Amino acid sequence: MRQAIEEGFILDVLQNYTSYRVAYQLAHENPDLDREMDSKKAASKMAKWVRLHPYNIAQKVETIIEHFNGKIKHLLGGEAKAMVVTSSRLEAVRYKLVFEKYVQEKGYTNVNAMVAFSGEVNDPDLPDHPFTENNMNPGLRGRDMRKAFDTTDYQVMLVANKFQTGFDQPKLVAMYVDKPLKGVECIQTLSRLNRTYKGKDKTFVLDFVNDPEEILAEFKVYFQTAELAGVSDPNIVYELMKKLDKVGIYQWREVEAFVETYNNKQANQAKLANLCKPAVDRFSVRYKEASQVLQSAQAELSKAKIEQNDKKIKFAENSVKHAMEARDILEVFKKDLMSFYRFYEFTSQIVNFDDLELEKLSVFAKHLYPLLRLDVVEDEIDLSDVVMTHYRLHEQREADLQLGVKIGEEPKSYLPDAKEGSGAVPKDPKTELLNEIIQRMNDLFIEDGLSENDMLNYANTIAGKISENEVVMDQLRNNTKEQAMLGQFPESINSAIIESMDVHNDMAMKLLSNEAIAKGFAGLMFDVLMKGLSSDAKL
Repeated sequence: MRQAIEEGFILDVLQNYTSYRVAYQLAHENPDLDREMDSKKAASKMAKWVRLHPYNIAQKVETIIEHFNGKIKHLLGGEAKAMVVTSSRLEAVRYKLVFEKYVQEKGYTNVNAMVAFSGEVNDPDLPDHPFTENNMNPGLRGRDMRKAFDTTDYQVMLVANKFQTGFDQPKLVAMYVDKPLKGVECIQTLSRLNRTYKGKDKTFVLDFVNDPEEILAEFKVYFQTAELAGVSDPNIVYELMKKLDKVGIYQWREVEAFVETYNNKQANQAKLANLCKPAVDRFSVRYKEASQVLQSAQAELSKAKIEQNDKKIKFAENSVKHAMEARDILEVFKKDLMSFYRFYEFTSQIVNFDDLELEKLSVFAKHLYPLLRLDVVEDEIDLSDVVMTHYRLHEQREADLQLGVKIGEEPKSYLPDAKEGSGAVPKDPKTELLNEIIQRMNDLFIEDGLSENDMLNYANTIAGKISENEVVMDQLRNNTKEQAMLGQFPESINSAIIESMDVHNDMAMKLLSNEAIAKGFAGLMFDVLMKGLSSDAKL
């Protein structure tokens, strides 16, 4: 990447990178009717609820259109294009609807958007009105989207998991990111901007989600020299295949039928999706049944605890455990499906497996994975009592994320190899009261507080320093959190904060000057260290 930029083959897409921050506050309409739920899934669903909130999308659309209309549209002789990257197909649909409404209200001309997503989208707020690319892009008139976007008919493309890779449009000057980007996907997505074009000497990125420093770190892996840290074991594909077969979601005759149709040039996406339907139905039915059993068992457990009936408590706990295990199997299956496809695709370029069954399952897995939609069958998280009370979107900073370094200044970046026994593993969920979950979300996103990434990355740095102090670590291992706060632990935190001030000055000053934040940070540090995380661990 460095050589390509220096020799003018591609542009540095991080030169004009503007990050935005969303601050919002949520509330529980009926706090007296609190209930327990899976904290991770509730937080995930709540974050999705906020992303899809009409006010959230309206504010971002206004920012995007005003930026494009004022700073981008006139570039390249009026031919400049932009891409908006959304997190889901439903988000893309709602973006398009709000986009059209705003442009019409403002009377803007030549700011027309097309939306790209696969399949059919059903918006729960607009029942009986399925959305497709065809009915949302009437201006296409049967044209290929890539060719239509190259004309003056369209200036903006709204995408959801489409055109983020392999899309070559040199007139693309700006990208508006409303989706978390990690690893290779981050590089591939933002690199849609790097194509050169006559008169194109800079690009613009407005990011509503990602931390600029994390984006820069992702790019640095590939900027100069990237090498694999070790040798990947090709036999992992067989282990994953065996693991997938055991779950019983698909039957081999279905894989054979799918591949046969896939190799037929006349096959269309609808026919391929129909061949995946039996596996999708098995997955959905089993997941719904496990979710219903889990919900019922959790209700029985709560009732038994109120009655203080030990026998019923034990029985309900076993029911909860078995239901969670049943769901874990399916969630892990979906993760392993993509792991198998990706790892086979990678290793088959190096190793000649000469195994037709691996090839067939890889093709089938790639198409089955996006059809297993947990957000469709996951309905036990009830957010009907949650309301948004405050919202603010504001620009944090515009910066040139400096990729350039002299050769020899930084060590080589290494891409981790795949290890034996790779594959997903189930995680033990933790339940919390809805009010506690809401409070955590507010703590993470409140305007004057520390963001989740800021807090955890900083915690990782400080944890590394504290973990080197054997006396303190011994005190933590042998005492409760309350007792540890009375020992040398708080002093070790202050020392670590002061030592890291040259890198994290702003956060250090917050902690040293605000007792409440410092106390919360100390509690977080205790939890981090007790989980065995160090400066090498990922939080």
